Amino acid sequence: MPNHETDRRGFLKHAGAATVAAALAGCLGDDGGSTDTETDTESGDGGDGGDGGDGDGGDGGDELGEFEVTVTQGNMPSGLDPHDHRETPTDVVMLHAYEGLITRDAAGTAQPALATDWSRVEGENAAEFQLREDVTFHNGDTFVAADAAYSINRIVDEEVGFASPQRDQLAGVNGAEAVDETTVRVTLDGLNPIVFSEFATYCDIMQQSWTEDRSKSEIGQQMNGTGPFQLDSYTQDEEVVFTRYEDYWDDPAEVSELTFRSASESSTRVNQLLQGETDVIVNVPPQEVNRINNSDAGSVSAAPSTRILYNGMRYDLEPFSSKQFRQAMNYAIDLESIVSNVLGGFGAQTGQPTLPEFVGHNDDVDPYPYDPEQAEQLVEESGHAGVEIELNTPVGRYLKDLEIAQAVAGYIDELPNVSASVNQRDFGSLVDELLTGNIEDKPPWYLIGWGEATFEGALVMTALLSTNGALTSWSNDEFDSLLETAANSTGDERVGALEEANALAHEEAPWIFLNQQFSVYGVSSRIDWEPRSDERIDAYAMSPSE
Repeated sequence: MPNHETDRRGFLKHAGAATVAAALAGCLGDDGGSTDTETDTESGDGGDGGDGGDGDGGDGGDELGEFEVTVTQGNMPSGLDPHDHRETPTDVVMLHAYEGLITRDAAGTAQPALATDWSRVEGENAAEFQLREDVTFHNGDTFVAADAAYSINRIVDEEVGFASPQRDQLAGVNGAEAVDETTVRVTLDGLNPIVFSEFATYCDIMQQSWTEDRSKSEIGQQMNGTGPFQLDSYTQDEEVVFTRYEDYWDDPAEVSELTFRSASESSTRVNQLLQGETDVIVNVPPQEVNRINNSDAGSVSAAPSTRILYNGMRYDLEPFSSKQFRQAMNYAIDLESIVSNVLGGFGAQTGQPTLPEFVGHNDDVDPYPYDPEQAEQLVEESGHAGVEIELNTPVGRYLKDLEIAQAVAGYIDELPNVSASVNQRDFGSLVDELLTGNIEDKPPWYLIGWGEATFEGALVMTALLSTNGALTSWSNDEFDSLLETAANSTGDERVGALEEANALAHEEAPWIFLNQQFSVYGVSSRIDWEPRSDERIDAYAMSPSE
Protein backbone atom coordinates (compact mmCIF):
# COMPACT_ATOMS: atom_id res chain seq x y z
CA MET A 1 0.00 0.00 0.00
CA PRO A 2 1.20 3.53 -0.71
CA ASN A 3 1.23 5.95 2.17
CA HIS A 4 -0.34 9.39 2.49
CA GLU A 5 2.74 10.96 0.93
CA THR A 6 2.00 9.30 -2.43
CA ASP A 7 -1.04 10.23 -4.47
CA ARG A 8 -3.02 7.47 -6.20
CA ARG A 9 -2.01 8.50 -9.70
CA GLY A 10 1.68 8.51 -8.79
CA PHE A 11 1.33 5.11 -7.16
CA LEU A 12 -0.29 3.63 -10.26
CA LYS A 13 2.56 4.89 -12.42
CA HIS A 14 5.22 3.61 -10.01
CA ALA A 15 3.64 0.15 -9.80
CA GLY A 16 3.25 0.00 -13.56
CA ALA A 17 6.92 0.75 -14.12
CA ALA A 18 7.94 -2.03 -11.73
CA THR A 19 5.70 -4.54 -13.49
CA VAL A 20 6.79 -3.70 -17.00
CA ALA A 21 10.47 -4.19 -16.16
CA ALA A 22 9.80 -7.86 -15.47
CA ALA A 23 7.41 -8.07 -18.41
CA LEU A 24 9.93 -6.83 -20.93
CA ALA A 25 12.48 -9.31 -19.60
CA GLY A 26 9.99 -12.05 -20.42
CA CYS A 27 9.55 -10.71 -23.94
CA LEU A 28 13.29 -10.82 -24.51
CA GLY A 29 13.57 -14.51 -23.79
CA ASP A 30 13.07 -15.33 -20.12
CA ASP A 31 10.23 -17.55 -18.97
CA GLY A 32 7.57 -15.30 -20.48
CA GLY A 33 5.43 -15.17 -17.33
CA SER A 34 4.24 -12.10 -15.49
CA THR A 35 5.35 -11.35 -11.97
CA ASP A 36 4.09 -13.70 -9.27
CA THR A 37 1.38 -12.09 -7.19
CA GLU A 38 0.07 -13.05 -3.78
CA THR A 39 -3.13 -11.12 -3.23
CA ASP A 40 -4.69 -10.82 0.21
CA THR A 41 -8.37 -10.78 -0.60
CA GLU A 42 -9.71 -11.37 2.89
CA SER A 43 -9.55 -7.80 4.17
CA GLY A 44 -8.95 -4.28 3.03
CA ASP A 45 -5.56 -3.36 4.32
CA GLY A 46 -5.70 0.35 4.70
CA GLY A 47 -9.21 1.27 5.72
CA ASP A 48 -8.09 4.87 6.06
CA GLY A 49 -8.11 5.29 2.33
CA GLY A 50 -4.37 4.89 2.11
CA ASP A 51 -4.28 5.05 -1.67
CA GLY A 52 -3.87 8.77 -1.37
CA GLY A 53 -7.46 10.02 -1.61
CA ASP A 54 -8.34 12.53 1.09
CA GLY A 55 -11.88 12.93 -0.13
CA ASP A 56 -11.63 16.66 -0.78
CA GLY A 57 -11.83 16.19 -4.58
CA GLY A 58 -10.32 18.60 -7.04
CA ASP A 59 -7.28 19.55 -4.98
CA GLY A 60 -4.83 20.99 -7.44
CA GLY A 61 -7.30 20.98 -10.34
CA ASP A 62 -6.71 24.67 -11.09
CA GLU A 63 -3.00 23.97 -11.57
CA LEU A 64 -3.51 21.33 -14.25
CA GLY A 65 -3.24 22.41 -17.85
CA GLU A 66 -4.50 21.00 -21.12
CA PHE A 67 -3.19 17.55 -21.92
CA GLU A 68 -5.17 15.66 -24.57
CA VAL A 69 -4.64 11.94 -25.18
CA THR A 70 -6.04 9.60 -27.85
CA VAL A 71 -6.15 5.80 -27.54
CA THR A 72 -6.77 3.56 -30.54
CA GLN A 73 -7.95 0.01 -29.87
CA GLY A 74 -8.83 -2.74 -32.31
CA ASN A 75 -12.55 -2.41 -31.53
CA MET A 76 -14.92 0.23 -30.24
CA PRO A 77 -17.00 -0.46 -27.11
CA SER A 78 -20.21 -2.39 -27.70
CA GLY A 79 -22.08 0.24 -25.67
CA LEU A 80 -21.73 2.32 -22.51
CA ASP A 81 -23.70 0.21 -20.02
CA PRO A 82 -20.99 -1.04 -17.64
CA HIS A 83 -23.00 -4.16 -16.76
CA ASP A 84 -23.92 -5.22 -20.30
CA HIS A 85 -20.71 -6.44 -21.92
CA ARG A 86 -17.93 -9.02 -21.66
CA GLU A 87 -15.24 -7.43 -23.85
CA THR A 88 -11.97 -5.88 -22.71
CA PRO A 89 -12.11 -3.02 -25.28
CA THR A 90 -15.42 -1.99 -23.72
CA ASP A 91 -14.09 -2.41 -20.19
CA VAL A 92 -11.07 -0.21 -20.98
CA VAL A 93 -13.45 2.61 -21.88
CA MET A 94 -15.73 1.95 -18.87
CA LEU A 95 -12.97 2.10 -16.25
CA HIS A 96 -12.41 5.81 -16.86
CA ALA A 97 -15.94 6.81 -15.85
CA TYR A 98 -17.03 3.95 -13.57
CA GLU A 99 -15.30 2.48 -10.52
CA GLY A 100 -15.71 -0.57 -8.31
CA LEU A 101 -15.64 -1.03 -4.57
CA ILE A 102 -12.10 -2.44 -4.74
CA THR A 103 -9.50 -2.15 -7.48
CA ARG A 104 -6.09 -3.64 -8.29
CA ASP A 105 -2.73 -2.03 -8.75
CA ALA A 106 -0.48 -2.92 -11.67
CA ALA A 107 0.98 -5.87 -9.74
CA GLY A 108 -2.51 -7.32 -9.20
CA THR A 109 -2.79 -6.50 -5.49
CA ALA A 110 -6.21 -5.45 -4.17
CA GLN A 111 -6.48 -1.75 -3.29
CA PRO A 112 -9.26 0.45 -1.90
CA ALA A 113 -11.45 2.25 -4.42
CA LEU A 114 -15.00 3.30 -3.47
CA ALA A 115 -14.66 1.05 -0.42
CA THR A 116 -12.00 1.80 2.19
CA ASP A 117 -12.31 -1.48 4.06
CA TRP A 118 -13.91 -4.91 3.60
CA SER A 119 -14.34 -8.02 5.72
CA ARG A 120 -16.40 -11.15 6.21
CA VAL A 121 -19.33 -11.07 8.63
CA GLU A 122 -18.46 -13.52 11.39
CA GLY A 123 -20.79 -16.48 11.62
CA GLU A 124 -22.70 -15.60 8.44
CA ASN A 125 -22.38 -16.18 4.73
CA ALA A 126 -21.93 -12.47 4.15
CA ALA A 127 -19.35 -9.74 3.62
CA GLU A 128 -19.43 -6.02 4.33
CA PHE A 129 -17.80 -3.03 2.66
CA GLN A 130 -17.18 0.33 4.34
CA LEU A 131 -17.53 3.09 1.75
CA ARG A 132 -15.87 6.43 1.18
CA GLU A 133 -17.80 9.54 2.15
CA ASP A 134 -18.10 12.70 0.02
CA VAL A 135 -17.77 10.86 -3.31
CA THR A 136 -19.95 12.34 -6.04
CA PHE A 137 -21.29 11.02 -9.30
CA HIS A 138 -20.64 13.08 -12.41
CA ASN A 139 -24.12 14.63 -12.12
CA GLY A 140 -23.13 16.02 -8.70
CA ASP A 141 -25.17 13.62 -6.54
CA THR A 142 -23.51 11.93 -3.55
CA PHE A 143 -22.61 8.25 -3.74
CA VAL A 144 -24.23 6.18 -0.98
CA ALA A 145 -24.42 2.51 -0.04
CA ALA A 146 -27.81 2.08 -1.72
CA ASP A 147 -26.10 2.77 -5.07
CA ALA A 148 -23.51 0.05 -4.42
CA ALA A 149 -26.18 -2.46 -3.35
CA TYR A 150 -28.27 -1.66 -6.42
CA SER A 151 -25.28 -2.11 -8.74
CA ILE A 152 -24.49 -5.53 -7.29
CA ASN A 153 -28.12 -6.62 -7.52
CA ARG A 154 -28.39 -5.34 -11.10
CA ILE A 155 -25.69 -7.84 -12.05
CA VAL A 156 -26.77 -10.88 -10.02
CA ASP A 157 -30.59 -10.52 -10.05
CA GLU A 158 -32.47 -10.38 -13.35
CA GLU A 159 -35.56 -8.94 -11.64
CA VAL A 160 -33.63 -5.80 -10.68
CA GLY A 161 -32.72 -4.82 -14.21
CA PHE A 162 -31.92 -7.38 -16.90
CA ALA A 163 -29.98 -10.59 -17.49
CA SER A 164 -26.46 -9.22 -17.14
CA PRO A 165 -23.78 -11.21 -19.01
CA GLN A 166 -21.52 -10.50 -16.02
CA ARG A 167 -23.52 -12.66 -13.61
CA ASP A 168 -20.80 -15.31 -13.31
CA GLN A 169 -18.15 -12.67 -12.58
CA LEU A 170 -19.80 -12.37 -9.16
CA ALA A 171 -20.23 -16.13 -8.76
CA GLY A 172 -21.50 -17.06 -5.31
CA VAL A 173 -22.97 -13.60 -4.65
CA ASN A 174 -26.73 -13.72 -4.01
CA GLY A 175 -27.43 -10.03 -3.48
CA ALA A 176 -26.69 -6.91 -1.47
CA GLU A 177 -28.33 -4.37 0.81
CA ALA A 178 -27.40 -1.01 2.34
CA VAL A 179 -26.91 -1.28 6.10
CA ASP A 180 -26.54 2.49 6.34
CA GLU A 181 -25.29 5.21 3.98
CA THR A 182 -21.67 4.04 4.13
CA THR A 183 -22.01 0.27 4.65
CA VAL A 184 -23.13 -2.33 2.13
CA ARG A 185 -23.66 -5.98 3.05
CA VAL A 186 -23.29 -8.71 0.42
CA THR A 187 -24.99 -12.08 0.96
CA LEU A 188 -23.20 -15.20 -0.28
CA ASP A 189 -24.46 -18.67 -1.16
CA GLY A 190 -21.74 -20.34 0.92
CA LEU A 191 -18.09 -19.99 1.77
CA ASN A 192 -17.16 -18.26 -1.51
CA PRO A 193 -13.38 -18.16 -1.00
CA ILE A 194 -12.85 -15.68 -3.84
CA VAL A 195 -15.52 -13.05 -3.11
CA PHE A 196 -13.07 -10.20 -2.51
CA SER A 197 -10.97 -11.23 -5.48
CA GLU A 198 -14.12 -10.93 -7.60
CA PHE A 199 -14.96 -7.46 -6.30
CA ALA A 200 -11.35 -6.33 -6.81
CA THR A 201 -11.84 -6.91 -10.53
CA TYR A 202 -15.55 -6.62 -11.32
CA CYS A 203 -18.76 -4.72 -10.53
CA ASP A 204 -18.78 -1.09 -11.62
CA ILE A 205 -20.91 1.13 -9.42
CA MET A 206 -23.84 3.03 -10.95
CA GLN A 207 -26.25 5.52 -9.39
CA GLN A 208 -29.58 3.84 -8.68
CA SER A 209 -31.87 6.80 -9.39
CA TRP A 210 -30.03 7.82 -12.56
CA THR A 211 -30.18 4.28 -13.90
CA GLU A 212 -33.82 3.66 -13.02
CA ASP A 213 -34.84 6.94 -14.68
CA ARG A 214 -33.45 5.83 -18.06
CA SER A 215 -34.30 3.25 -20.67
CA LYS A 216 -31.86 0.45 -21.47
CA SER A 217 -31.00 2.20 -24.72
CA GLU A 218 -30.27 5.50 -22.95
CA ILE A 219 -28.03 3.79 -20.38
CA GLY A 220 -26.06 2.31 -23.26
CA GLN A 221 -25.37 5.76 -24.73
CA GLN A 222 -24.82 7.89 -21.61
CA MET A 223 -22.57 7.64 -18.55
CA ASN A 224 -22.74 8.76 -14.93
CA GLY A 225 -20.04 7.28 -12.76
CA THR A 226 -17.67 8.38 -10.01
CA GLY A 227 -14.44 7.96 -11.97
CA PRO A 228 -11.75 10.50 -12.87
CA PHE A 229 -13.27 11.17 -16.31
CA GLN A 230 -16.78 12.15 -17.37
CA LEU A 231 -18.39 11.57 -20.74
CA ASP A 232 -18.25 14.50 -23.14
CA SER A 233 -19.55 12.86 -26.33
CA TYR A 234 -20.27 9.44 -27.77
CA THR A 235 -20.59 8.53 -31.43
CA GLN A 236 -21.47 4.87 -31.64
CA ASP A 237 -18.85 2.72 -33.40
CA GLU A 238 -16.70 5.82 -34.02
CA GLU A 239 -15.53 7.77 -30.98
CA VAL A 240 -15.83 8.24 -27.21
CA VAL A 241 -14.58 11.50 -25.72
CA PHE A 242 -14.05 12.09 -21.98
CA THR A 243 -13.04 15.19 -20.08
CA ARG A 244 -11.33 15.45 -16.71
CA TYR A 245 -13.76 15.29 -13.74
CA GLU A 246 -12.53 18.15 -11.58
CA ASP A 247 -14.49 17.03 -8.48
CA TYR A 248 -13.03 13.53 -8.41
CA TRP A 249 -12.60 12.21 -4.85
CA ASP A 250 -8.85 11.82 -5.41
CA ASP A 251 -6.53 14.20 -7.26
CA PRO A 252 -7.89 15.10 -10.72
CA ALA A 253 -6.31 13.40 -13.70
CA GLU A 254 -3.44 15.08 -15.53
CA VAL A 255 -5.15 14.17 -18.82
CA SER A 256 -7.68 16.89 -19.61
CA GLU A 257 -9.36 15.22 -22.60
CA LEU A 258 -9.34 11.51 -23.45
CA THR A 259 -10.51 10.14 -26.79
CA PHE A 260 -11.06 6.51 -27.75
CA ARG A 261 -11.15 5.40 -31.38
CA SER A 262 -10.59 2.09 -33.13
CA ALA A 263 -8.90 0.61 -36.18
CA SER A 264 -9.14 -3.11 -36.84
CA GLU A 265 -6.07 -3.18 -39.10
CA SER A 266 -2.79 -3.15 -37.18
CA SER A 267 -1.06 -1.31 -40.03
CA THR A 268 -3.59 1.51 -39.71
CA ARG A 269 -2.96 1.82 -35.98
CA VAL A 270 0.80 1.87 -36.47
CA ASN A 271 0.59 4.55 -39.15
CA GLN A 272 -1.66 6.67 -36.95
CA LEU A 273 0.90 6.49 -34.13
CA LEU A 274 3.81 7.35 -36.43
CA GLN A 275 1.89 10.28 -37.88
CA GLY A 276 1.01 11.67 -34.45
CA GLU A 277 -2.72 11.02 -34.81
CA THR A 278 -2.95 8.86 -31.68
CA ASP A 279 -0.95 8.28 -28.50
CA VAL A 280 -1.50 4.64 -27.54
CA ILE A 281 -2.20 1.73 -29.89
CA VAL A 282 -2.83 -1.93 -29.08
CA ASN A 283 -1.50 -5.18 -30.55
CA VAL A 284 1.55 -3.92 -32.40
CA PRO A 285 2.59 -6.79 -34.71
CA PRO A 286 6.15 -8.08 -34.20
CA GLN A 287 7.31 -6.96 -37.65
CA GLU A 288 6.42 -3.33 -36.80
CA VAL A 289 8.30 -3.13 -33.48
CA ASN A 290 11.58 -1.86 -34.93
CA ARG A 291 9.84 0.68 -37.17
CA ILE A 292 8.17 2.25 -34.14
CA ASN A 293 11.21 2.05 -31.89
CA ASN A 294 13.42 3.65 -34.55
CA SER A 295 11.04 6.57 -35.04
CA ASP A 296 10.78 9.83 -33.16
CA ALA A 297 7.03 9.31 -32.71
CA GLY A 298 7.13 6.73 -29.93
CA SER A 299 8.24 3.33 -28.74
CA VAL A 300 6.89 -0.15 -28.05
CA SER A 301 6.04 -1.34 -24.54
CA ALA A 302 4.99 -4.91 -23.80
CA ALA A 303 3.72 -6.99 -20.89
CA PRO A 304 2.65 -10.63 -20.55
CA SER A 305 -1.10 -10.45 -20.05
CA THR A 306 -3.58 -12.56 -18.11
CA ARG A 307 -5.23 -13.50 -21.42
CA ILE A 308 -5.27 -16.89 -23.09
CA LEU A 309 -6.20 -17.59 -26.70
CA TYR A 310 -7.82 -20.87 -27.63
CA ASN A 311 -9.91 -22.63 -30.26
CA GLY A 312 -13.19 -23.75 -28.74
CA MET A 313 -14.90 -26.87 -30.16
CA ARG A 314 -18.56 -27.73 -29.66
CA TYR A 315 -18.71 -31.10 -27.91
CA ASP A 316 -22.27 -31.77 -29.15
CA LEU A 317 -21.37 -31.72 -32.86
CA GLU A 318 -19.37 -34.11 -35.00
CA PRO A 319 -16.43 -34.29 -35.42
CA PHE A 320 -15.76 -32.34 -32.21
CA SER A 321 -17.92 -34.69 -30.15
CA SER A 322 -15.02 -37.15 -30.37
CA LYS A 323 -12.31 -36.89 -27.74
CA GLN A 324 -9.84 -38.53 -30.14
CA PHE A 325 -10.57 -35.94 -32.80
CA ARG A 326 -10.19 -33.03 -30.33
CA GLN A 327 -6.86 -34.44 -29.16
CA ALA A 328 -5.79 -34.87 -32.78
CA MET A 329 -6.35 -31.17 -33.41
CA ASN A 330 -3.91 -30.35 -30.60
CA TYR A 331 -1.26 -32.74 -31.86
CA ALA A 332 -1.67 -31.39 -35.40
CA ILE A 333 -0.43 -27.85 -34.72
CA ASP A 334 3.14 -26.73 -34.08
CA LEU A 335 2.38 -24.34 -31.24
CA GLU A 336 6.03 -23.63 -30.55
CA SER A 337 6.44 -22.44 -34.14
CA ILE A 338 3.31 -20.30 -33.94
CA VAL A 339 4.63 -18.52 -30.84
CA SER A 340 8.09 -18.06 -32.33
CA ASN A 341 7.26 -17.23 -35.94
CA VAL A 342 3.73 -15.82 -36.00
CA LEU A 343 3.96 -13.94 -32.69
CA GLY A 344 7.67 -13.18 -32.87
CA GLY A 345 8.13 -14.50 -29.36
CA PHE A 346 5.43 -12.22 -27.91
CA GLY A 347 3.53 -15.11 -26.34
CA ALA A 348 3.84 -18.38 -24.43
CA GLN A 349 2.50 -21.87 -25.12
CA THR A 350 -0.40 -23.22 -23.05
CA GLY A 351 -1.73 -26.73 -22.44
CA GLN A 352 -4.44 -26.09 -19.85
CA PRO A 353 -7.11 -23.44 -19.22
CA THR A 354 -5.13 -21.44 -16.65
CA LEU A 355 -1.78 -19.68 -16.71
CA PRO A 356 1.20 -20.37 -14.39
CA GLU A 357 0.43 -17.25 -12.33
CA PHE A 358 -3.13 -18.41 -11.59
CA VAL A 359 -4.46 -20.19 -8.52
CA GLY A 360 -4.95 -23.84 -9.47
CA HIS A 361 -2.48 -24.02 -12.36
CA ASN A 362 -1.12 -27.56 -12.71
CA ASP A 363 2.67 -27.51 -13.09
CA ASP A 364 2.68 -31.16 -14.19
CA VAL A 365 0.64 -30.48 -17.35
CA ASP A 366 2.64 -29.54 -20.45
CA PRO A 367 1.48 -28.22 -23.82
CA TYR A 368 0.62 -30.81 -26.46
CA PRO A 369 3.70 -31.67 -28.56
CA TYR A 370 3.65 -31.32 -32.34
CA ASP A 371 3.00 -34.84 -33.63
CA PRO A 372 1.19 -34.91 -37.00
CA GLU A 373 1.48 -38.70 -37.24
CA GLN A 374 -0.30 -39.10 -33.91
CA ALA A 375 -2.88 -36.58 -35.06
CA GLU A 376 -3.54 -38.51 -38.27
CA GLN A 377 -3.93 -41.76 -36.34
CA LEU A 378 -6.35 -40.24 -33.83
CA VAL A 379 -8.48 -38.82 -36.62
CA GLU A 380 -8.75 -42.32 -38.09
CA GLU A 381 -9.69 -43.74 -34.68
CA SER A 382 -12.34 -41.05 -34.25
CA GLY A 383 -14.16 -42.22 -37.37
CA HIS A 384 -14.12 -38.73 -38.91
CA ALA A 385 -11.47 -39.09 -41.59
CA GLY A 386 -12.20 -36.86 -44.58
CA VAL A 387 -14.09 -34.23 -42.57
CA GLU A 388 -14.07 -30.54 -43.55
CA ILE A 389 -14.01 -27.97 -40.74
CA GLU A 390 -14.08 -24.15 -40.66
CA LEU A 391 -12.42 -21.99 -38.01
CA ASN A 392 -14.32 -18.78 -37.10
CA THR A 393 -11.93 -16.02 -36.05
CA PRO A 394 -12.07 -12.32 -35.25
CA VAL A 395 -9.71 -9.96 -37.06
CA GLY A 396 -7.80 -7.24 -35.21
CA ARG A 397 -9.10 -8.01 -31.73
CA TYR A 398 -6.06 -9.97 -30.51
CA LEU A 399 -2.39 -9.83 -31.39
CA LYS A 400 -2.06 -11.57 -34.79
CA ASP A 401 -5.42 -13.31 -34.33
CA LEU A 402 -6.05 -13.88 -38.05
CA GLU A 403 -2.51 -15.08 -38.61
CA ILE A 404 -2.77 -17.51 -35.67
CA ALA A 405 -6.05 -18.86 -37.07
CA GLN A 406 -4.54 -19.25 -40.52
CA ALA A 407 -1.54 -21.10 -39.07
CA VAL A 408 -3.77 -23.44 -37.06
CA ALA A 409 -5.99 -24.19 -40.04
CA GLY A 410 -2.92 -24.60 -42.24
CA TYR A 411 -1.35 -27.22 -39.98
CA ILE A 412 -4.60 -29.16 -39.71
CA ASP A 413 -5.18 -28.93 -43.44
CA GLU A 414 -1.78 -30.59 -43.95
CA LEU A 415 -3.20 -33.77 -42.40
CA PRO A 416 -4.14 -36.18 -45.19
CA ASN A 417 -7.53 -36.93 -43.59
CA VAL A 418 -8.83 -33.45 -42.56
CA SER A 419 -9.57 -30.30 -44.54
CA ALA A 420 -9.57 -26.98 -42.64
CA SER A 421 -10.31 -23.38 -43.62
CA VAL A 422 -10.73 -19.97 -41.94
CA ASN A 423 -13.83 -17.77 -41.76
CA GLN A 424 -13.07 -14.14 -40.81
CA ARG A 425 -15.72 -12.76 -38.47
CA ASP A 426 -16.74 -9.45 -36.95
CA PHE A 427 -15.67 -9.63 -33.31
CA GLY A 428 -18.95 -8.27 -31.94
CA SER A 429 -21.16 -10.70 -33.81
CA LEU A 430 -18.91 -13.62 -32.90
CA VAL A 431 -19.08 -12.72 -29.20
CA ASP A 432 -22.86 -12.36 -29.41
CA GLU A 433 -23.08 -15.92 -30.74
CA LEU A 434 -20.75 -17.25 -28.05
CA LEU A 435 -22.69 -15.54 -25.26
CA THR A 436 -26.02 -17.02 -26.31
CA GLY A 437 -27.53 -19.44 -23.84
CA ASN A 438 -28.25 -21.95 -26.60
CA ILE A 439 -25.27 -24.05 -27.61
CA GLU A 440 -27.00 -24.68 -30.95
CA ASP A 441 -26.43 -21.02 -31.85
CA LYS A 442 -22.69 -21.11 -31.23
CA PRO A 443 -20.17 -21.71 -34.03
CA PRO A 444 -18.75 -25.26 -34.10
CA TRP A 445 -15.11 -24.14 -34.05
CA TYR A 446 -13.83 -20.69 -33.12
CA LEU A 447 -10.88 -18.62 -31.93
CA ILE A 448 -11.45 -16.42 -28.91
CA GLY A 449 -9.45 -14.94 -26.04
CA TRP A 450 -10.17 -14.64 -22.33
CA GLY A 451 -8.44 -12.40 -19.82
CA GLU A 452 -8.92 -13.00 -16.09
CA ALA A 453 -7.43 -10.23 -13.99
CA THR A 454 -8.36 -11.95 -10.71
CA PHE A 455 -5.61 -14.58 -11.26
CA GLU A 456 -8.26 -17.13 -10.23
CA GLY A 457 -8.27 -20.37 -12.21
CA ALA A 458 -11.74 -21.18 -10.88
CA LEU A 459 -13.27 -18.18 -12.63
CA VAL A 460 -11.59 -19.01 -15.94
CA MET A 461 -12.77 -22.61 -15.93
CA THR A 462 -16.26 -21.79 -14.67
CA ALA A 463 -16.89 -19.21 -17.37
CA LEU A 464 -15.33 -21.09 -20.26
CA LEU A 465 -15.74 -24.81 -19.55
CA SER A 466 -18.40 -25.53 -16.93
CA THR A 467 -21.73 -26.79 -18.23
CA ASN A 468 -23.46 -23.48 -17.49
CA GLY A 469 -20.51 -21.19 -18.16
CA ALA A 470 -20.98 -17.91 -19.97
CA LEU A 471 -18.92 -18.92 -23.02
CA THR A 472 -18.87 -22.69 -22.68
CA SER A 473 -19.24 -25.10 -25.57
CA TRP A 474 -18.40 -28.19 -23.50
CA SER A 475 -19.96 -30.23 -20.70
CA ASN A 476 -18.34 -32.80 -18.42
CA ASP A 477 -19.83 -33.98 -15.11
CA GLU A 478 -16.49 -34.83 -13.54
CA PHE A 479 -15.14 -31.39 -14.42
CA ASP A 480 -18.23 -29.66 -12.97
CA SER A 481 -17.84 -31.70 -9.77
CA LEU A 482 -14.23 -30.59 -9.34
CA LEU A 483 -15.25 -26.93 -9.72
CA GLU A 484 -18.01 -27.48 -7.17
CA THR A 485 -15.47 -28.89 -4.72
CA ALA A 486 -13.22 -25.88 -5.26
CA ALA A 487 -16.11 -23.49 -4.67
CA ASN A 488 -16.82 -25.02 -1.26
CA SER A 489 -13.31 -25.49 0.09
CA THR A 490 -10.19 -23.56 0.95
CA GLY A 491 -6.43 -24.06 1.06
CA ASP A 492 -4.84 -27.22 -0.34
CA GLU A 493 -8.18 -28.93 -0.95
CA ARG A 494 -9.35 -26.09 -3.16
CA VAL A 495 -6.07 -25.81 -5.06
CA GLY A 496 -5.93 -29.57 -5.53
CA ALA A 497 -9.42 -29.67 -7.05
CA LEU A 498 -8.50 -26.90 -9.50
CA GLU A 499 -5.26 -28.66 -10.46
CA GLU A 500 -7.26 -31.83 -11.17
CA ALA A 501 -9.70 -29.83 -13.28
CA ASN A 502 -6.83 -28.41 -15.32
CA ALA A 503 -5.40 -31.90 -15.89
CA LEU A 504 -8.81 -33.23 -16.90
CA ALA A 505 -9.32 -30.37 -19.36
CA HIS A 506 -5.94 -31.11 -20.93
CA GLU A 507 -6.83 -34.79 -21.32
CA GLU A 508 -10.35 -34.20 -22.67
CA ALA A 509 -9.15 -31.40 -24.98
CA PRO A 510 -12.31 -29.28 -25.26
CA TRP A 511 -10.08 -26.68 -26.93
CA ILE A 512 -7.08 -26.46 -29.14
CA PHE A 513 -4.84 -24.87 -26.54
CA LEU A 514 -3.03 -21.88 -28.02
CA ASN A 515 -1.03 -19.10 -26.37
CA GLN A 516 -0.82 -16.67 -23.52
CA GLN A 517 -1.10 -13.26 -25.16
CA PHE A 518 1.47 -10.56 -24.60
CA SER A 519 0.07 -7.04 -24.68
CA VAL A 520 2.23 -5.09 -27.12
CA TYR A 521 1.51 -1.35 -27.23
CA GLY A 522 2.81 1.52 -29.25
CA VAL A 523 3.17 4.56 -27.00
CA SER A 524 3.69 8.14 -28.13
CA SER A 525 6.87 9.88 -27.00
CA ARG A 526 4.71 12.72 -25.66
CA ILE A 527 3.21 10.65 -22.83
CA ASP A 528 4.54 8.77 -19.82
CA TRP A 529 2.68 5.46 -19.31
CA GLU A 530 3.54 1.80 -18.73
CA PRO A 531 1.38 -1.25 -19.66
CA ARG A 532 -0.17 -3.65 -17.16
CA SER A 533 -0.67 -7.40 -17.26
CA ASP A 534 -4.46 -7.03 -16.91
CA GLU A 535 -4.69 -5.00 -20.17
CA ARG A 536 -6.13 -1.92 -18.46
CA ILE A 537 -5.15 1.19 -20.43
CA ASP A 538 -5.57 3.59 -17.53
CA ALA A 539 -5.32 7.25 -18.56
CA TYR A 540 -5.40 8.26 -14.90
CA ALA A 541 -1.84 6.89 -14.70
CA MET A 542 -0.69 8.93 -17.72
CA SER A 543 1.25 12.18 -17.62
CA PRO A 544 3.15 14.35 -20.12
CA SER A 545 6.67 13.17 -20.86
CA GLU A 546 9.34 15.30 -19.26
